[in-house]
Amino acid sequence: MVSRFKNALNSGKFVIATEIGSPKGTNCEKMLRDIDLLKEEVDAINVTDHARSVLRFPSIGGCLAIKDQGGEPILQMACRDRNRLALQAELLLAYTRGISNVLCMTGDAISQGDHKDAKSIFDINSAQLVKAIRLMESGQDMGGNKLNGAVEFCVGATVNPEETAKERELTKFARKAEAGAEFFQTQPIFDLDNFSEFMEHARQFPVKILAGVLLVPSARMARFINGNIPGIHVPRDLINELDGLPKEEALDRGIEIAAQTISILKEGAICDGAHIMAIGKEHVVPEIIARAGIHTMIPEF
Repeated sequence: MVSRFKNALNSGKFVIATEIGSPKGTNCEKMLRDIDLLKEEVDAINVTDHARSVLRFPSIGGCLAIKDQGGEPILQMACRDRNRLALQAELLLAYTRGISNVLCMTGDAISQGDHKDAKSIFDINSAQLVKAIRLMESGQDMGGNKLNGAVEFCVGATVNPEETAKERELTKFARKAEAGAEFFQTQPIFDLDNFSEFMEHARQFPVKILAGVLLVPSARMARFINGNIPGIHVPRDLINELDGLPKEEALDRGIEIAAQTISILKEGAICDGAHIMAIGKEHVVPEIIARAGIHTMIPEF
């Protein structure tokens, strides 16, 4: 069965996705509130998979909660923590529970997280996971064995258009696209001219691109992101703009910047959608969408 998210991607509309973080523990109250708030506002909700290698409630648990509440989940899967047996088994479980969208990620280094003595797996990388899913859809596992019941997913991957090693990043992007990725969610973008150049390259491939739009609510948070989250760098001029503003004014300015970015992306037909990352302030995502002038009703098919 084709997922609602895939239908949205193929409809020609400007797609909006977002993400929620899982709790560090079993208290899921905030996560459930965020799901209830966002499920009618966006086309799909990602659940992060131990982002920054920090132990959290599992992505598949959050995705099941989204399904239970009538939303459209995107299962994030980091290859860092599982070998190919465990990854394939989780995909089988996800499919039988109606989870139809997967974002394949290699995963942040263990050294970034809160379990420094943990052992990284990295049996396969994200491009190989994409390829494995396509193999499973044909009714075969990675060991060459026949599956008694295949899967069907809308498969995505990640890309960082602002990576300084551009040629290497573009090569990785092409490898994932050629393996069968249908959509890409980017790391946060700040340089729209640079992103437009990336899109000229990306349009060579039959994939949908959702630009990562990060809510930066304060200069303090921006500095934390720059020092602690790999692959993201908030520009100095944005930090200076937020510096010294009272808390609520800084948040309002961050919301406005995110909304303006989305509006420019949509009006300029630069890409196929946006992926909003609010990092703990998921409650303001509907306001970002409203200020951007986006209508996100999921089309019926």
